[in-house]
Amino acid sequence: MKLLLSVTLAISIMALNLVAQPNNMRIVHTYSIVAFDKENNQMGVAVQSHYFGVGAIVTWAEPGVGVVATQSIVEVSYGPLGLSLMKAGKSAQQTLKGLLSADNTPEVRQVAMVDANGIIASHTGDKCIAEAGYKIGNGYSAQANIMLKNTVWEKMGEAYENTNGDLADRLLAALDAAQKEGGDLRGKQSAALMIVTIDPTGNVYLDRPYNLRVEDSPEPLKELRRLVYIAKAYNHVSIGDDYLAENHYNKALEEYKIGMEMLPDNVELRFWYATTLVLVDKLEESLSEFKWVFKREPIWKKLVPRLADSGFLPDDKKIIKKILKQ
Repeated sequence: MKLLLSVTLAISIMALNLVAQPNNMRIVHTYSIVAFDKENNQMGVAVQSHYFGVGAIVTWAEPGVGVVATQSIVEVSYGPLGLSLMKAGKSAQQTLKGLLSADNTPEVRQVAMVDANGIIASHTGDKCIAEAGYKIGNGYSAQANIMLKNTVWEKMGEAYENTNGDLADRLLAALDAAQKEGGDLRGKQSAALMIVTIDPTGNVYLDRPYNLRVEDSPEPLKELRRLVYIAKAYNHVSIGDDYLAENHYNKALEEYKIGMEMLPDNVELRFWYATTLVLVDKLEESLSEFKWVFKREPIWKKLVPRLADSGFLPDDKKIIKKILKQ
């Protein structure tokens, strides 16, 4: 308990020193959503704005701790300090209240947080540029400022609540709904989505399954949705890698195949799938996969003997020759 109090006190002092410093401020008007999905052990944040590289400023998340969206006349330190306070044991509400009390200009801030217990906190200062507001619903907070209409955050909440799918799908739906309602008065430029685990596994890849940014695009939400789909495929590959490391070969192959089927034109995924088949003594099954790869990109043939030399394929000349014949 003494350690927790001392850590919290130290962070509070940091907040007094850092919050409202000019170098930490950015003008990032935008719409965002933070959300908590206990059923799938995930919490996340997503954002879209007419501002370059919005994700580097607005979105913050840490597995087992919480997520933060800091926007409007942004005080960036709400992100790292918010996570530090929640990590030290403060709830999202306590954290936001503490940081706002240390801020010289809370009236221009728009901030939302959710902690690992699912507690939601949100603040929209009365000097945020209209249209500005927020909606707290079951496990989420949607917030926006400098919107074309004052109905944007309500539509975001409705979309989040009524969309089926995983957390990433629901966050994307909220962003799409905001844009459909008119979105940022200035237009669109960048977007980001970050999701972390509520109860960390200890695996850095699994604990942060999505950390995606579209820095500059005429259609940032379409590009973000494309990246989320690709990330879903690669998340299956990451799970397969873990199974492979634990010698659960069939489970590994199942996950690899899901990822490969999601991205049927991805040559690299198919190549590594074929390589894994060889490693689990399914050479004959692998040959058709290697043939598919080599037909499309013959350069991959050069990698086969190199993998054998490094121990990632059997050091067996007959096997290597058979693969290269494809």
